[in-house]
Amino acid sequence: MATSPNSANIVSRGIPRWIFRWIHIIFSIPILGYIYSPFDKIPGYAPPTRYVFVPVMILSGLWMWKGHVVRRLFSNRPA
Repeated sequence: MATSPNSANIVSRGIPRWIFRWIHIIFSIPILGYIYSPFDKIPGYAPPTRYVFVPVMILSGLWMWKGHVVRRLFSNRPA
């Protein structure tokens, strides 16, 4: 089976997307625990949720959504 020159590019772009998708999913699990935890346990969950899990989830979601724009800004190739 012959491979096209773009097939390696597609695979190399798919792996980071797969990694960001799993980071997004894994970091959303503690947020669900924060939302559905009993009231007396919320103060213990608040700092890590506020300062770690939510920012990582937001950044990974933005990268999956608009990462192509960021890559184009930092690319050496002209538009």
